[in-house]
Amino acid sequence: MADLKARMKLKYRAMTTETTHTLTENRRSFLQLVSSTEDRTLWEHPVLDIFAPPAREVPAQKAKLYLVPSTFGEDLEADEMPIPTSASELPELHAWTMKFIVSVVEVWGGRRQPAQLIRWCHRVIYMELLKSAGTQREIGKIKSIHQSEPFDGICESTVVIRFGARYRSAVIRFEGVDGRWLCTALHLL
Repeated sequence: MADLKARMKLKYRAMTTETTHTLTENRRSFLQLVSSTEDRTLWEHPVLDIFAPPAREVPAQKAKLYLVPSTFGEDLEADEMPIPTSASELPELHAWTMKFIVSVVEVWGGRRQPAQLIRWCHRVIYMELLKSAGTQREIGKIKSIHQSEPFDGICESTVVIRFGARYRSAVIRFEGVDGRWLCTALHLL
């Protein structure tokens, strides 16, 4: 039994020294790649995958959610209902929002007539804008605009405005109807 253990130790030592010796030898030597084909034109042709599954074309899907224009509880006839418009058919959103909010801030400051915004506001929002016209002592300075588009043809914006030393926030919702952006919510917080 002791003889077997001694042989195993010697065999183990021999294996470890051979492995170490081989590893140190391999570290010093460099590998050379030798090509079995000398003709380089064979490498220039693409390899075709004969057994590849055929590519399936998936048709583009239209959005399943769509805009239902705000009516504010009004009963409208079928021919009076606003027609939803895709955002791709409307003016560029950020520039348009900037023009609109500048006009609204000027209305709040009493420097612009609210009638100039009647085409871009729903009747209910326009009446609220008339009530708030001239309520601010000074014209605010717009600091930032944050926008999101939850669905195609809908934009929700938050605008940070500085009135003197005080910062306030305006929230606006635009809906694309009848080929234009229409303001359906406007609140100064």
